[in-house]
Amino acid sequence: MLGTDMCKAFSGTHIVKASDIDLNEEWLHYADVRNKVQMREDIVPFKPDLIINLAALTDLEYCEGHPKDALMTNYVGAKNLMEIAKELDIPYVYISTAGIFKGDKDHYTEQDKPEPTSVYGKTKYDGERHVLHNYHKSYVFRAGWMMGGGKKDKKFVGKILKQLDAGASTIYAVEDKEGTPTYTKDFSECLYNAVFTERLSYGLYNMVCEGHVSRFDVAVEILNHLDLDVDVVPVDSEFFSADYFAPRPTCEALVNNRLNVMGKNIMRPWKTCLQEYLNDRR
Repeated sequence: MLGTDMCKAFSGTHIVKASDIDLNEEWLHYADVRNKVQMREDIVPFKPDLIINLAALTDLEYCEGHPKDALMTNYVGAKNLMEIAKELDIPYVYISTAGIFKGDKDHYTEQDKPEPTSVYGKTKYDGERHVLHNYHKSYVFRAGWMMGGGKKDKKFVGKILKQLDAGASTIYAVEDKEGTPTYTKDFSECLYNAVFTERLSYGLYNMVCEGHVSRFDVAVEILNHLDLDVDVVPVDSEFFSADYFAPRPTCEALVNNRLNVMGKNIMRPWKTCLQEYLNDRR
């Protein structure tokens, strides 16, 4: 989802070498962040100026059932790439998540202490802490509810659009969970701006769209923008508990406090981004 827009953001001014374990584009080549030897052989000859780690296991239910896999990708993978960046003495970027918070506040800044409740959240927080504590040229950018990627969109917006494409007449959406949508295009451009254009100081940054909402609010906005005669029914999380059983924060809304203080926040309002994404999809 994020990799496509990240490559677009950087390829205008840099030579980008993009890898994945799922070779779904001709411009990708195989590499696995869990294998440090392989990653080093892949990265060092390229002589990069920057390493961006987008690799993550983000399926919360899979992570609950496969904690070792989650740890290997979200923590060990983060550690492996950080060590390679440290060896090369170049900046390192790790993408973290709003899902590392307990959910008992109405929003979170970079100053709030994470208390993850899921395997996914715990392994991402492990990765975040490790890179920040062990390499001074590390950036950690926290994202919220990702949307973007078109056909690769596996998250909430993508799932709603898939239901609509299949002819659904009723959409059920959770209203007891709140977060901050994060458009992959804005996130990529803001990250580029932070790392290269502005060369912000290393460290931790929240990087989400402006405003926080429920899943139900997002579904309503999708239907309103597409002008479809489809019912959106608000439900609580229990409605989907058989399929989505991993613990999730009641609220994981982030505020871009550091970017705002620095005057470098170029993330747009979530409705603006959602509407642009839906228009581009047509």
